Amino acid sequence: MSSSQKTIPKQESTLDPVTFEVLKNGFVNLVDQMAEQMLRTCYSFVIYNRDFSCALCDADGNTVMQGTHDISVHVGTLHLTAKAVLEDFKDDIHPGDVFLVNDPYRGGTHFCDTRVILPVFYEDKLIAFMQTNGHWADVGGSNPGSFDVKSRYHFGEGIRIPPVRIYRKGEYLSDVVNLLISNMRVSKERLGDLRSQVEAAKVGQKQLLELIDKYGIDTVLTAFKEVQDYVERITRKKIESLPEGTWEAVDYIDMDPEVGDGLIPIRVKMTIQNNEIHYDLSGTHPYISCFLNAGFGSALSGLYAGTKTFFPEVPLNSGFYRVVKAYLPENSVVNAPEPVAVSGFCSGAFEKIMNACFEIWSEIMPKRAIACSFNLEYLLIGGYDRRNAANNYFMWYDWMAGGHGGRIDRDGANATSPVFGVGLSVQPCEGQERLSPVITTKHEIITDSGGPGKYRGGCGVEKGGILTDVFGGVMSYCCDRSRSITWGIMGGLPSIPQGAILYPDTEREQFLGTIFSNVPLKKGDSFTRPSAGGGGLGDPLERDVNAVLEDVIDGYVSIERARKDYGVVITEINRDLDLFEIDFEATKKEREYIRKNRKVWLSVNPFEVEKMYKNGEINQLDVIRRYGVIIDYTTNQVLIKSTEQYRETIIKRSMAYWD
Repeated sequence: MSSSQKTIPKQESTLDPVTFEVLKNGFVNLVDQMAEQMLRTCYSFVIYNRDFSCALCDADGNTVMQGTHDISVHVGTLHLTAKAVLEDFKDDIHPGDVFLVNDPYRGGTHFCDTRVILPVFYEDKLIAFMQTNGHWADVGGSNPGSFDVKSRYHFGEGIRIPPVRIYRKGEYLSDVVNLLISNMRVSKERLGDLRSQVEAAKVGQKQLLELIDKYGIDTVLTAFKEVQDYVERITRKKIESLPEGTWEAVDYIDMDPEVGDGLIPIRVKMTIQNNEIHYDLSGTHPYISCFLNAGFGSALSGLYAGTKTFFPEVPLNSGFYRVVKAYLPENSVVNAPEPVAVSGFCSGAFEKIMNACFEIWSEIMPKRAIACSFNLEYLLIGGYDRRNAANNYFMWYDWMAGGHGGRIDRDGANATSPVFGVGLSVQPCEGQERLSPVITTKHEIITDSGGPGKYRGGCGVEKGGILTDVFGGVMSYCCDRSRSITWGIMGGLPSIPQGAILYPDTEREQFLGTIFSNVPLKKGDSFTRPSAGGGGLGDPLERDVNAVLEDVIDGYVSIERARKDYGVVITEINRDLDLFEIDFEATKKEREYIRKNRKVWLSVNPFEVEKMYKNGEINQLDVIRRYGVIIDYTTNQVLIKSTEQYRETIIKRSMAYWD
């Protein structure tokens, strides 16, 4: 259909503009009030650091409005869990009822994301649902924190809660709740989070009923419909201004643990036609033998979030979802069926979908282009806290900040929350140390972690720790991109590998990789892990030499990588005084040398690269950025298939843009 034949729904508002705006923003405030209640009353330190979201849904379960700090993956699925309650309970929903659900196969994300769903009635008529979703630090399963990379099926990942009633007509069903939380570690904390979420949902209910008292039920219900229609209308208007066509991108999960070598492709095809966006993920790899798979709901949410990133001015509700359609092949890593494990979807399929969307939309809307961002990771330590006589069980549950991709006219953001949830806070070390026998030993920006480019990727962070008085400690890690390394676009180069290290800077130092579970720890054991920076955007040899100098002064780039990645030769005069000098003649020669050789470097036999690396002739960043080779850093052996796939991406995203 040609652009002249496109149609956009006409505005059929029955509300005056002032009332519409007041109620639209009133709904946002309502959700934010729920969030504030959760923030002030939750028990989990995880939730306190904003790993939670809230939403207002209409009587059909459609999202009417989100708040201002909600996490993208949650918001894109909350309407699905409301619909699951409607599907299971149909007409058996009454005033005073409250439901609980964490089922990732019914529209949820993973078992830790536990949703409270409160139906709202007005004069005995169901008019809305309030939802509060919090990441509970543990919901049972074989490992503390409920992340078990060894689980092929969900039975080791915690208790699965399909839609279940926990209040019946106002009566608290303690037997049901006790059955659930008794299967979770630190059950008193879980009960506290549950109560916090219920009370937060009641705050939303109260706020909505006050709006009804002020504006009338008919006006508020009309506003429910019209705010969704409004978002659909302006989204279609945005799409109308874009060219029709089809675009494709691919991103990868590091591996299937049962297979070993070989990146796991997630193929995203996007078509714009007739004011709609159609995603087709056909050709994506079948589900794999660990928890990095995504269920349908979370994968769909990844498409919503990846798209919404390029339309920041558009509010998000179900009106947006009407415009974005998707086909997610069954039995794939983006639509894993029950009981396939999916708890690590956030580090696996979800952010790969988002970054593939970023690449597609960067081509369509280059003024908003952004390269790949670092991968979300979780490090979990559980055990008994023996710092006092109580000997309580503890959960140290941490995530990292990292670098976002370089943008079309500026560098990527340093040390920022993951694209999975930019509302997440960096957990304060002081709070963690008070609650758990784990001391933070370092938390600092990593030099050379930002992907080189005309616009550099943001820098990542390294965080280390040591255990104090702990008994029965175990550590698990949920991450990715030790092989599918955070990539650049439009000529930009990649960042650094992610992965955790045990006993750093000792003779026992051991790289554990990005996914492991139940590694024993005792008092005095230490660990560290880096987060990657973002990928670079544009040819690094086109970066302004003075910008490279400023990066060296700021500690973002080393003198060595300034020469190797940017071709800028810098001499240190006095570091304490930040005195450095550019050798312009040597810089000209170095850039000519790199231009002449960089395409050749990407064709060097990978085994020759491995040999040079083992001999100390080149370092890890040379291996990745110059030669495009992937090595298993637990064995220091080259990975041939992964290297072939990785080089293909560098040729497409980087080399194709070089002179």
